[in-house]
Amino acid sequence: MLTLVFILIILACVLLTLVVLIQNPKGGGIAANFVAPTQIMGAKRSTDVVEKATWVLALALIVLTLGSNFFRPSSEEASTQDSRLKDAIETTTVPAAPAPQQQQEAAPATTDSAK
Repeated sequence: MLTLVFILIILACVLLTLVVLIQNPKGGGIAANFVAPTQIMGAKRSTDVVEKATWVLALALIVLTLGSNFFRPSSEEASTQDSRLKDAIETTTVPAAPAPQQQQEAAPATTDSAK
């Protein structure tokens, strides 16, 4: 269930980003392309729709984010998962590092030519 809530949160974030990018901060936006004042329910109303979509998506994001707290695992479930993880860590053995090999120093060889 928590995964579904996370997917809905991500979807709301993406849609909210797109809706905000459609808007124009100076009041233009989608309606700026259509200037005919005689249009009924045309592009003049598009700014209202975009603004309402922004508010709805922002509220949905807030509700989903706060609501995701109710779907998280309880402290008992989290503690059993933590204990299983700790047991797995404690039971794993680390391979021993190879012992460093001592290099034997070669004795200097005597040559007969020094005689």
